[in-house]
Amino acid sequence: MKTEQYAFARYMPFGDTALLIEFGNVISPEINRKVIALNEAILKAEIQGVEETVPAYRSLLVRYDLRKINYEQLVCRIKDIESEVKNSNIEVTGRKVTIPVVYGGVYGPDLNNVAKYHGLTEEQVVKLHSSKEYRVYMLGFVAGFPYLGEVVDEIATPRLETPRLKVPAGSVGIAEKQTGIYPCEAPGGWRIIGRTPLRLFNPLQESPALLKPGDVVKFRPIPEEKLKIIERTVASSLEER
Repeated sequence: MKTEQYAFARYMPFGDTALLIEFGNVISPEINRKVIALNEAILKAEIQGVEETVPAYRSLLVRYDLRKINYEQLVCRIKDIESEVKNSNIEVTGRKVTIPVVYGGVYGPDLNNVAKYHGLTEEQVVKLHSSKEYRVYMLGFVAGFPYLGEVVDEIATPRLETPRLKVPAGSVGIAEKQTGIYPCEAPGGWRIIGRTPLRLFNPLQESPALLKPGDVVKFRPIPEEKLKIIERTVASSLEER
C-alpha cells in the first residue's frame, strides 16, 4: 500500500454523530503534529455542540450533539479553524516528562526474551530503550494508556503470541516499534520490560491522565529501592486528597 501525507485533510462522517478527519495513511511525527495542532485549536474555539475530540496517530475524531450543530455546519467551522492553523503556523509543543523505570526481573519479565530475540544483552536493551525521547502519539486501549514512538529497530519486537490476562499497572512494554505504559492492571500482549511507580491515570484529578498527545517522554532507569520509595510517596499523596 502506498503511504502518504494528504495534501488536504480528508473529512468524512463517522456514524451519525461524529466526524473523522484524516491527515494521511502513514504514522509520522509531522502528521501527528498536525492532528494535535488542530485538536488544540478546536478545543480552544469551544464550538457549540462539540462534545469530545479524540486525537490519534494520523486522524482526529470529533463527536458532536446533532441537536446543537449538524455535520455540514461542523465541517465548515473546522475547515475554517484548520485554515487558521495553517496560516498562523501554529506549533503545539508538548511537555517533556521523565518516567522512572525499574527494568527486568519481576518488573520486566520479557526483558530477557527481547534481548535474546535481537542477540543483545539485557543491559543493551535497557540502554537502547532509555537513551532516546519518545513522542506521545495518542492515548487509548484503556484510559491514559500512552502510545509512544518509535523504538529503534534494534529492540522492535512483536507482541506476545498469547496475551497475558493481567498486566500490572505501571508496566512498560514494547509492541513492534511502539512502546507504552499500562496505567492500570489490564490484559495485554505487549513485551513487558520494566515498571514505573508513577500513576498514569487518576480519575479524581482535574486532568486524569499524566500524559497527553504531543508530550515527549524519556525513560530513566532506577533501582528497585527507588521504585518502592516513589510508590510510597505516590500512595501518601493520594491518601492526603
